[in-house]
Amino acid sequence: MALIVQKFGGTSVANTERIRNVAKKVQKELKKGNKVAVVLSAMSGVTDQLVGYTKEVSELRTAEELAEYDTVVASGEQVTVGLLALALMSMGIKAKSFLGWQAGIKTDKIHSKARIEGIDVKVIKDALKKGFVPIIPGFQGITDDNRITTLGRGGSDTSGVALAAALKADRCDIYTDVDGVYTTDPRINPKARKLQKVAYEEMLEMASLGAKVLQTRSVELAMKYHVRTQVLSSFSDEPGTLLVDEEEVMERRLITGITYSKSDARVTLIGVEDSPGVAAAIFGPLADGEINVDMIVQNISEDGKSTDITFTVAKTDLKRAIAAIEKAKKVKYKKLLTDSNVAKVSVVGVGMRSHAGLAQQMFKTLADKGINILVISTSEIKVSVLINEEYTELAVRALHTAYGLDKK
Repeated sequence: MALIVQKFGGTSVANTERIRNVAKKVQKELKKGNKVAVVLSAMSGVTDQLVGYTKEVSELRTAEELAEYDTVVASGEQVTVGLLALALMSMGIKAKSFLGWQAGIKTDKIHSKARIEGIDVKVIKDALKKGFVPIIPGFQGITDDNRITTLGRGGSDTSGVALAAALKADRCDIYTDVDGVYTTDPRINPKARKLQKVAYEEMLEMASLGAKVLQTRSVELAMKYHVRTQVLSSFSDEPGTLLVDEEEVMERRLITGITYSKSDARVTLIGVEDSPGVAAAIFGPLADGEINVDMIVQNISEDGKSTDITFTVAKTDLKRAIAAIEKAKKVKYKKLLTDSNVAKVSVVGVGMRSHAGLAQQMFKTLADKGINILVISTSEIKVSVLINEEYTELAVRALHTAYGLDKK
């Protein structure tokens, strides 16, 4: 008997018919003799609607306001866990729903993007022991002073993997509207291929660089706790993609996938006074404001007295980033420029560790298509470039072909 955590996304529970379909997926796993715990998102579109309501009445500037925001948007999952429990009961299956605070999901106090600090699984284990299917809302938890928190968009994936880790489950199945992880977005390139297995590290890079299949923090947890995680579709019985340790990926690939993201904005400070501590003066206030900075490039002037600094932030954080820089009294610069019409395109693969020339192939492919590179960022297994947004699809297709990833 195995213990399986099943997580279903918003499209999987978009209406009562789909919730009944989820109940059948749970039933199928139970018939195999396995125990099942379920994590659910809110119905597709509901969280967006709830977020819209909060923005109609508040600008959400303070921590106190964000705490109330969490109270509102966490309500979406309460509906789906209750409905699935009812659907399972109607099929003669013992089921019990819990809210995040009832399930013992403890988080930090960063409202709207909290991080899970631990899960007291006593209540969940007790339900499993008594033959119930425990149904837990994703995306939410509770602070040590009993305030509801949410984990940020896509946080239900993190909830599912975290619960699987805490329960020491045999596998975490993440059901979504795609049937696995592909070499690139099939909507952009119909020649994309589904991967049977992906190493945790590769998936972490792909998720952080724009692949929408899994939330980044969920992959971090899966890798840290070695949770075997499967991505598969709620709407078919096709096998999915399994996240595993690198040693398990038998099909050795130089490049695993091409990702893209249109959610970044470029910020450039022109004529920054070049002196010790200037970088800390710029990026310190951004860190204090919980604003993540990604790609960074610095160019020193010929006389060495000034520098231009370019970096990227999420488009949703752009206004706050500008405000933080403008308030930083120690930062002196001539001009601040921003550009939201950019895209980040990345090549990911463990083969980069041992094969030279893969980055150069990327640059040559883009050059041959007349695509100018604005910023470059690298790690051990990926190369990312920032380009004008209008060339995103052309770049993705060209790179997919150049690295031999096209479906035959």
